[in-house]
Amino acid sequence: MKVWVPHAHGVELMGALPPDTTVEVFASADAPPPSAPDDVRFWVPPFLARSGVASAAARFPRLEVVQLLSAGAEVWVDQLADGVTLCDARGVHDSSTAEWAMAAILGHLRQFPAFARAQARREWAYAAHTPTDELAGKRVLIVGAGSIGAALTARLLPFEVSVTLVARRARPDEDVHPVSELPSLLPDADIVVLIVPQTDATRHLADAAFLAAMPDGALLVNAARGPVVDTPALLAEVRSGRLAAALDVTDPEPLPADHPLWTLPNVLLTPHVAGSVHGHHRRAYALAGAQLRRHAAGQPLINIVSEGY
Repeated sequence: MKVWVPHAHGVELMGALPPDTTVEVFASADAPPPSAPDDVRFWVPPFLARSGVASAAARFPRLEVVQLLSAGAEVWVDQLADGVTLCDARGVHDSSTAEWAMAAILGHLRQFPAFARAQARREWAYAAHTPTDELAGKRVLIVGAGSIGAALTARLLPFEVSVTLVARRARPDEDVHPVSELPSLLPDADIVVLIVPQTDATRHLADAAFLAAMPDGALLVNAARGPVVDTPALLAEVRSGRLAAALDVTDPEPLPADHPLWTLPNVLLTPHVAGSVHGHHRRAYALAGAQLRRHAAGQPLINIVSEGY
């Protein structure tokens, strides 16, 4: 079986390979192929592939599995030929994305961005500064009750907060609310964290009505995808000062240098780095290796993408 992966070190990280397996490095869809693609059956494309990369799969007539290194699969859904199984990297980014969300929440509440700006000015800001907010006692609404949502919940609870989880459908046995209840849940949330996949159903989920339902002074944290939030609607809310935002993703992305979100003091921006940590490749390639062994043995794959999830 011929397998293509985007990193040379990924071969070792995949662990023991099935017999008669050849792994070659195909760094990107724009790079010269390492060999003829006619008999590639298992492809691990680059992390955070951009729109259009899925078209490269048409060059692999015997392709059977596409195993992503990312949890998001929006550029791949409905783009592969019949018979090709698409699998995401669910579980790989749980710790890193949950850590980013925690850091964003704490950084905002304790006003680290403001203190960092004061440091750049060599200004000891405390004398004229009022006490900061705190996480203890906050009500956190997590929209997205998958594995990342569970990882974030586990990290939040020791901070003496209340956590409410929302998913597409209610899961009463897990105390998970359906997305249809958002209008009644949002007014009681001090912090709203978005950790949902980008699909037709979640595009502009956080629209003007969603944001208007959040209470004054609330924080919106987007660790999902940029189009999950209606950017003009968010800009209106944060520009007025009624809401604050911590964004690892934006729409458009990258955010243009002249976009007003850059300059607002109540907006924290990071460049889509929540999942970009040193342990990412170790975990992602371990998953890819396990999937390859399952596939070679005729066993069911995990993390199969269905309906964009």
